[in-house]
Amino acid sequence: MKIWKWYVYIIECIDGLYYTGITWNIEKRLIQHASGFGSKFTSKHGFKELKYFEEFTDLQQARARERQLKDFSRKKKEALWRK
Repeated sequence: MKIWKWYVYIIECIDGLYYTGITWNIEKRLIQHASGFGSKFTSKHGFKELKYFEEFTDLQQARARERQLKDFSRKKKEALWRK
């Protein structure tokens, strides 16, 4: 039985905004964002770099964490990778 891994991630856009998302294949998803086909948000704001990610084996936990991170302030998001 395959154990799925889910990733919640934050990327920085070219204009400095942050995008938070969820995926089961982070490498493929980052390529999609970089090519302009990852999401409407990143196609508009451009992809700069991956700033942060967390790995989960439970999809519901990953979704809950994604919602939580989306509500974080910019300062609180930046504190995640400046530990």
